Amino acid sequence: MPHVICPQPIHDDALAVLRAAPGFTVEVLPDRSPATLAARLPEADALILRTIRVDRAFLANCPRLGVLVRHGVGYDIIDVPALTERGIPLCITPEANAVSVAEHTMMMMLACMRKLTAYDANMRLPLWGAQAALPAFDLAGRTVLVLGFGRIGTRVARLSAAFGMRVLVRDPYMPKGTIRGAGYEPVDDLPAAVAEADIVTLHCPSNAETRGMVDAGFLGTMKPGAVLINAARGTLVDQVALEAALRAGRLGAAGLDVFEEEPVEAPIPLLSAPNLILTPHVAASTQEGLRRMAMDSAAAVLAHFEGRLDPDVVVNREVLRRNG
Repeated sequence: MPHVICPQPIHDDALAVLRAAPGFTVEVLPDRSPATLAARLPEADALILRTIRVDRAFLANCPRLGVLVRHGVGYDIIDVPALTERGIPLCITPEANAVSVAEHTMMMMLACMRKLTAYDANMRLPLWGAQAALPAFDLAGRTVLVLGFGRIGTRVARLSAAFGMRVLVRDPYMPKGTIRGAGYEPVDDLPAAVAEADIVTLHCPSNAETRGMVDAGFLGTMKPGAVLINAARGTLVDQVALEAALRAGRLGAAGLDVFEEEPVEAPIPLLSAPNLILTPHVAASTQEGLRRMAMDSAAAVLAHFEGRLDPDVVVNREVLRRNG
């Protein structure tokens, strides 16, 4: 009888699906304290996790674990090799949050270009009317560079084009013909594209190739007054370099939903930088997005135990070949 543990709550509809499945039991933990995890993880045949770090010490408490499902897409806080060694598939919900994150990205673009937070603060004084020190700009006619052309990046490109923007796309793993066929301009020379773009938006995974890619050199190449958006992974950006660029007025603005170290629970210097719009890693967390991620997580758990797990949702697919 598979026992599914959720250390954090997920959507009630997904819990209902799991509880209705014959032979399955489900437990949502009351907290994520080390004592609670140590007491309950040994009973888990399946785990659905949202933001908990998974390392070898964590897995040592999970002798029965058969499948681990990430309620979301990113898995940089999960020790994938340790799971693979034990033959445990790591599943993600690759389609579930794409619309939500893409819309959040567009919101960030608009908020940065229209000086939304500054004008909101003015109204609370109140200070009426446009201010010369707060120039606002249209998205239409601007050039956006989309770094990463996966499920989210493709949607951001499409939405940007709908706003009348010129869309440049950089993704070394995507055929240029595919990008061109979708109506966008593929980029070979990244520094040249960075220098040309009015907005650079990040939609890459965090890995050895991409961590720290937006460093002082990258930011120095950006057009003066340009905007940086990151709703992907905080480790893509050197936060010290970004803070310096904002304080120097090199960038026009930045919008961040993600940070190098999460959660951010104490002040860090970046938070006081000017022309910066921040959200606490909530781009995917619309009501619709949360339900989709939970439902897809539940579906992956059921599929695993029924022997029909879709390889497209599995990160370490080699375990499927081994287990099969």
